[in-house]
Amino acid sequence: MGRPVLKVKGYTSEQIKDLIKKEDKYTIGWRLHAVYQVSLGVPSRKLEELYHTSFKQITNWVHRFEDEGVEGLVDKPGRGRKSRLTTDQKKRVLDVILNKSPTSFGYNTETWTGPLVLDFINNEFNILYKKAQIYNILKELGLSYQRSKGFYPEADPDKQEEFKEALKKTAGKS
Repeated sequence: MGRPVLKVKGYTSEQIKDLIKKEDKYTIGWRLHAVYQVSLGVPSRKLEELYHTSFKQITNWVHRFEDEGVEGLVDKPGRGRKSRLTTDQKKRVLDVILNKSPTSFGYNTETWTGPLVLDFINNEFNILYKKAQIYNILKELGLSYQRSKGFYPEADPDKQEEFKEALKKTAGKS
């Protein structure tokens, strides 16, 4: 009988990966280890799979390390496209979503949805976003997309029960 395989308990591989990405010290250590591997003569193309990044990114780390030392491996602030919503506008959107109903802004529903938030931002701040971007904005605001269970105030519970019973009686008949 073979030896038991060592397993990590209490953490999934995704959770460990997230820890590496979130903590600057781990990220810098991870990048520094890639630079170390290159210094030993391991080609950057062979390191792609191990570090889950492109050989070009590994090459960039090596060049930044050569130019700036360990500080070159730190992510620079201000990368990426700047948001068109200001900080105050984001606070307003968050406040509205958490504390106001869509009906108070003329919508015919009680639940905020991505498209409704898009429309609100467009009407309130005259900023037009694509549909997929709103979910990134909501995540940045600390919110998540959740499906709600439909509630229809005009529905008749007695008729719903009659329908369910009739459905059970006809189920399985062809």
